[in-house]
Parts: sequence; C-alpha cells; structure tokens
Amino acid sequence: MASILSPAFAYTVVYVKDVAKSVAFYTKAFGYCVRRLDESHKWGELESGQTTIAFTPLHQHETDDLTGLVHTPGSGRQRNQVEVCLDYPDVDAAYKRAVENGAVPVSAPEAKKWGQKVGYVRDIDGLVVRMGSYVGQPKSQ
Repeated sequence: MASILSPAFAYTVVYVKDVAKSVAFYTKAFGYCVRRLDESHKWGELESGQTTIAFTPLHQHETDDLTGLVHTPGSGRQRNQVEVCLDYPDVDAAYKRAVENGAVPVSAPEAKKWGQKVGYVRDIDGLVVRMGSYVGQPKSQ
C-alpha cells in the first residue's frame, strides 16, 4: 500500500488590478521582500516564510485552467471570500505602518477573548488583510 503524504501549502495567489503596484504596496505597507516580479508584470511573489504570496492580474487568461473573470465584491462593505492573515509581534506598530503606507483602515487592533490582538485593513485592491499577534503569544505590557 502506497503512503499518501500531506502536501505543503505552497502559495496563495491574489488577483489584482496592477501586479507591480500591489507588490510595491505589500513591500511598504506590510514589510515583505520581493522574491520575484517578472518583466511583463503579470506575476509577482513576496518572501513570506514557508509559503509565498503571489499576485497576478484580475483578468489573467494565460493558462488553460483560468477560464473566467474573477468576481469581486460590489461594494467596499462586502467581504471577499478570502482574506490574507499576517502575524506580527507588535500589531499596533504593524497596523500603523500599513495605514501610513496606503492601507485603508477597517478596524484598529483590539484584544480578543482568545488572547490574540487583531486589526483589519484593506489593501489597494480592496482585499481584507487581518493583522494579528501570534496565537498564544504572551500579552505585552
């Protein structure tokens, strides 16, 4: 009997209006380093630990498996089906940096009953970005 290995989570692809602008935004607002930005600006990647955050245009049709338009929320009040969650040791400082660099504030960081501090912003394409402390991290004074 063959063994089945659990797959590693490789990356998340975010469909955006402008790949180069999104890569630059995530670099400034959230502190990432660029892994790759191809010359055509149809693919970009950020260094994000064991996984990768990748960006491609909203209307990408270059591969056989992408056959339709990406549907986005009709208003700024509707929630996307996916949100990007980032962990920081200092959520307040990270939130401030993100907002100062163009992220749209949704809710300021606050302590949650399960021991995590969490704040929300929207990126330049309207995607919700959850900024939180590591779960189980000791509370700072």
